[in-house]
Amino acid sequence: MGIKSYNPYTPSRRNMTGSDFSEITKKTPEKSLCVAKKKHAGRNNQGKITVRHRGGGSRQKYRIIDFKRNKDGIPAKVIGIEYDPNRSANIALICYEDGQKAYIIAPEGLTDGMKVMNGPQAEVRVGNCLPLSEIPVGTNVHNVELYPGKGGQLVRSAGNSAQLMAKEGKYATLRLPSGEMRMVPIVCRASIGSVGNGDHNLIKIGKAGRKRHMGIRPTVRGSVMNPNDHPHGGGEGKTGIGRPGPSTPWGKPALGLKTRKSKKASNKLIVRRRDGRAIK
Repeated sequence: MGIKSYNPYTPSRRNMTGSDFSEITKKTPEKSLCVAKKKHAGRNNQGKITVRHRGGGSRQKYRIIDFKRNKDGIPAKVIGIEYDPNRSANIALICYEDGQKAYIIAPEGLTDGMKVMNGPQAEVRVGNCLPLSEIPVGTNVHNVELYPGKGGQLVRSAGNSAQLMAKEGKYATLRLPSGEMRMVPIVCRASIGSVGNGDHNLIKIGKAGRKRHMGIRPTVRGSVMNPNDHPHGGGEGKTGIGRPGPSTPWGKPALGLKTRKSKKASNKLIVRRRDGRAIK
């Protein structure tokens, strides 16, 4: 996937880039695999804002993605590569030999007409989904399960891949894109290859309106507010935040505070944290 720039016929267009969608081969989504996507504007079931700066944006349909890949032993043909507004990666529409269609995350190198397959007997080839026990050490994988049968939860965004580092006993050790080394049950499934659309992170938004199309509302710095609106507010001219560390609008520590529970059960499965330290 390449990046295209635009003629600067407005100031915002000068700094804007976008994807050239060269990998996309199918423009209209499969109707049977789309469902309505309701907007919540960052609110919970009580109507209270739990995620700030959300609202508006273009209407979208949600594409039902097969993260489980549990239809074993039946080859499927790739019909087309599609854009998905709900994620950074592209998706591939596949059709099994029995006629069933499904969406999967499109890995790098998957093209129309290629065959993919799920299950322990599948080949170690781009797009195929196998248990970690059947994948050779050193292979790059994506869409990795954390719990057998639950479906892929790790390594699903554009350009990412995890590397299978070792297999020992009931667990396989993976190096995740963050640098974290983590053990995963060896019976969990993963798809071969790295996720496509790797240039996604190079796109420059270019203007504020494009963020509004994505459903993101403006964010105002706390340091330019009044003291009754934010702990960082107040003071004459440009001042510091006047606190030992950054705070949320409600006075809680922010920006760097570790929120992971120290006694979380899965800590024992993390071999090395993403900052290079071992879990204590």
